[in-house]
Amino acid sequence: MSSNEASVRQTTPDEIEALTHRVMAQIAALYAQHAIAPNAVQQQMLASHVRAMALRSLTGEPLPEVDAELFEDISPETMQLAQQVVDLFGNLPREEAWLLSVHIEVARSN
Repeated sequence: MSSNEASVRQTTPDEIEALTHRVMAQIAALYAQHAIAPNAVQQQMLASHVRAMALRSLTGEPLPEVDAELFEDISPETMQLAQQVVDLFGNLPREEAWLLSVHIEVARSN
């Protein structure tokens, strides 16, 4: 077993769903505060991504390498909102904010 595998913690679907639900509620409040109104498809995609983030947060599973240049067109305001969400988890890398920012940017453009 490699050291990377040893750092991955087991978790239950209930733990993942509970964390996902908590973060999605906080995202809803953040969206309301900033007048961001995602459509149903955007909301479903966001929930799926947040569920994956919750899994990585709980298990310690690493995120594949992400190229920062792909996110250069994301507004600073959106990136700040994405980082606020990532900070809710307390243990995820900033690359998670880059990925999450795409969901927020698309929802803001509605």
